[in-house]
Amino acid sequence: MKAGLSQKEPLMLGRWQNDKLYQSIRQKSKGATPFILHDGPPYANGHIHIGHALNKILKDMIVKYKTMKGFDALYIPGWDCHGLPIEHQLLKDMKASKADFDTLAFRKKANEYAMKFVDIQREEFKRLGIFAQWDDPYLTLSPHYEYWILKSLAELTKKGYIYRSLKPVNWCYSCETALAEAEVEHENKESPAVFVKFQVENPGILNLPTDKKVFLLVWTTTPWTLLANVAVAAHSDFDYVCVDLGNEILIIEKGLSERVLSKQSCHPESSEGSHLQRDSSPLGLRMTIIKELKGVELTKLTYVHPFGKLQHCKVVTADYVTKEDGTGLVHTAPGHGQDDFQTGLRYNLPILMPVNSKGVFTEEGAPFNGQFVFKANDQIIANLQERGLLYAAQKITHAYPHCWRCKNPIIFRATEQWFLSIDHSNLRSQLREIIEDEVIWIPSAGRERILGMVNTRPDWCLSRQRLWGVPIPALSCKGCKGQQKLFVEVIEHVAMLVKKHGSDIWFEKDVNELLPAGFKCPDCGGHDFQKTQDILDVWFDSGVSHQAVFHEMIHSPLPADLYLEGSDQHRGWFQSSLIPSVAMDKKAPYKQVLTHGFVVDGAGRKMSKSLGNVIKPQEIIGAYGADILRLWVASSSYNEDVRVSKEIIDRLVDAYRKIRNTLRYILGNLHGFQPDKDCLEYDQLLELDRWALNRLAAVIEAMDQAYERYDFVQVFKTVYSFCNEDLSSIYLDILKDRLYTCPAYSKERLSAQTVLYYILDALTRILAPVLVFTAEETLGLSPKRPFVGAGSVHCLSWPVIDKEWISAEIEEKFKGALNMRDLVLKALDEHRKSGKIGSGLEAKVVITSDDPVSLKYFKSFKDFASFCIVSQVEFKEGPQGIAVLPADGIKCARCWNWRTDVGQSSVHPALCGRCAEIVMSSSLM
Repeated sequence: MKAGLSQKEPLMLGRWQNDKLYQSIRQKSKGATPFILHDGPPYANGHIHIGHALNKILKDMIVKYKTMKGFDALYIPGWDCHGLPIEHQLLKDMKASKADFDTLAFRKKANEYAMKFVDIQREEFKRLGIFAQWDDPYLTLSPHYEYWILKSLAELTKKGYIYRSLKPVNWCYSCETALAEAEVEHENKESPAVFVKFQVENPGILNLPTDKKVFLLVWTTTPWTLLANVAVAAHSDFDYVCVDLGNEILIIEKGLSERVLSKQSCHPESSEGSHLQRDSSPLGLRMTIIKELKGVELTKLTYVHPFGKLQHCKVVTADYVTKEDGTGLVHTAPGHGQDDFQTGLRYNLPILMPVNSKGVFTEEGAPFNGQFVFKANDQIIANLQERGLLYAAQKITHAYPHCWRCKNPIIFRATEQWFLSIDHSNLRSQLREIIEDEVIWIPSAGRERILGMVNTRPDWCLSRQRLWGVPIPALSCKGCKGQQKLFVEVIEHVAMLVKKHGSDIWFEKDVNELLPAGFKCPDCGGHDFQKTQDILDVWFDSGVSHQAVFHEMIHSPLPADLYLEGSDQHRGWFQSSLIPSVAMDKKAPYKQVLTHGFVVDGAGRKMSKSLGNVIKPQEIIGAYGADILRLWVASSSYNEDVRVSKEIIDRLVDAYRKIRNTLRYILGNLHGFQPDKDCLEYDQLLELDRWALNRLAAVIEAMDQAYERYDFVQVFKTVYSFCNEDLSSIYLDILKDRLYTCPAYSKERLSAQTVLYYILDALTRILAPVLVFTAEETLGLSPKRPFVGAGSVHCLSWPVIDKEWISAEIEEKFKGALNMRDLVLKALDEHRKSGKIGSGLEAKVVITSDDPVSLKYFKSFKDFASFCIVSQVEFKEGPQGIAVLPADGIKCARCWNWRTDVGQSSVHPALCGRCAEIVMSSSLM
């Protein structure tokens, strides 16, 4: 049984394919209790990476275990085939932009591209030993799946969850599309932080001096948004101070005043120190507080827009204003931020949007029109300084949202989009209740993680301004002044067309060919419509997979038994699946949710090409075989980020070798053993063999429990410990003499072989979910009972523990003997190191004890010498101790034990009496 996994595994895959193994497993499971692990679809936009391997192997181990336990564990793999991930990668490969194609031509190329990588990834997943319904997966681009996407949209529209509104959204200027929260990643970015003075128009209304200019001092890290400013927000309960700096008065939150005013002023006069004079105070400032005001009082003020875009701008109040950073006064631009937008709604503020889809200022952004917003920051700051409105400026590095695909920083931009309301029909509260009470989160911290996200998440922006996806079948109604509308009747009609022809039909046909016969706008009665071009968020595609898969493919009610994905899916697929499921079906789509960490290198660093630390699963498979990769997954704690490196893999190769060598040793000693004829009954077994069965029963039970709670680290530790300690170091070590010297059909040898057969059979089965190829190879070389009749280990059931094997009495009896054996082996090792003995068989051990009960206990063992692998053991009364002496007699040429009766046989003078008798008996047979 040589390893050579990288060469053997493809041959097994070919045999499984030819034998239609998966179909046999499905047939065997037919009618059993279902267990459905619903697959989260990877993007079909490249080869699989090490994270894919981690995820799919975890799923496969669970599915294989559940199948062995008698469940009907159908596993339907899926692929996310639409959206920005595929579109971005395709354009990158083609070195083109979306403007280079017409819609239908691009969609054809995108379809081909996605299907190419579905086929590539499918083969790569198969190579990992993963069993699934590979010939009939779910694909989000298939017409039947697209039908369910639109059917779900129709149902949500019917229930009132879908609406259109002008709102600030995460906007990628590079990809020119709105982004959902799950499509945004936070990375460090350097930004300008500026303190800007907004001149108060009516200071007298608060009895402030009118002979000096009075300013509201605001702070922002996005100077480019100042052109869209419409208000300043204060906290109604905060205390604000009016600080006289000599030539001007600044209004600022009291607790922040000294910290902020101590910054180097950018005021033109500050270089001469005329308005910020240093003194001996801790901050070196001379300032006079002339008045204190509550935030609510500031709402009487109006101010001059810093770029003259509005007249008489307001001061309003908002609870999100804090004392942690800034000035306690927040520049408010409803077109560029969610909090600002809500404040705008509350106070009926206008929305200014001087930025186009490319992140460039329009004419409304004069004098900076034509400039990209981030590049315009320096000119905006310079302009403010020239006009005396810049108090201070600095550079800061902070976490800033970036596009998940192009990796560029994004902007917040108010546009008209389609949204799913999270608060309609009390949906948010329902989500919270289900998260807390109806779903098991593994690890449990996942509950609080997703709960916090659901508590604070905005409405779901469903529309995307891209080419590759399922169209939102909204109509622009001319009779309603071009207003875009969603009609349930139209969505359902288009859904049926898509089911038959695919979603390209929306872009191929005239609008009148897409409408139900005689359809009219229910609001104006008109029938003059135009198609709209937005597509659905790809997260909605995958989020309603439970509708397409469970209704269309499995014909089974929700929920699924398990969702299993990376921890980033708390804000991604777990939410995008939960929201429509609760909105439509009033229940979660899953019973359990298991999350794993990300794969990092051996030092805990994120993998990246620039660091040169990327490890590809294909490299590990090519060098060592897929079973090594699977063992890495099983041995890694997925509750945190999972490390991988050459050193880690090398250690696992060693661990695998120990497990494999155990299997090889057992197989070698079962040559010629026929279980149906040679197995002994339990009461015929020797005590040591019964001890081994007791240990085996404990291991099977421990493994069962570990698999059941998805604790694969414990699975690995348990089987490794059993092979390395219970078997190799104890049981198999002791058995060597019996297996090598006893007659082939003696009770002693058959007793050992009976138990070795049970151990091999159980190990083969409990290893099968992890070491899929090694377990298969082992079964092929194992002696078999005729009635088992399984062509593959993956058609076998979980091992059943015979109740006879469980014996507390045997466990207790051997406890003391094993402890004594450890002491004996330690004493032998010390003598071996000092050169007094070589092999333990050269030794005689004398064990002394002043406890008669202990002496009686040890003497009750028939052959304690072979238990300790020495030639003789004597027990004597006396002070507690172990003495190692040279063995009595001469070394037997056959069993290598030292015996006093070696040479007594004239026929076999080099053998001991036992071996001579065995050899002579064998020659007579």
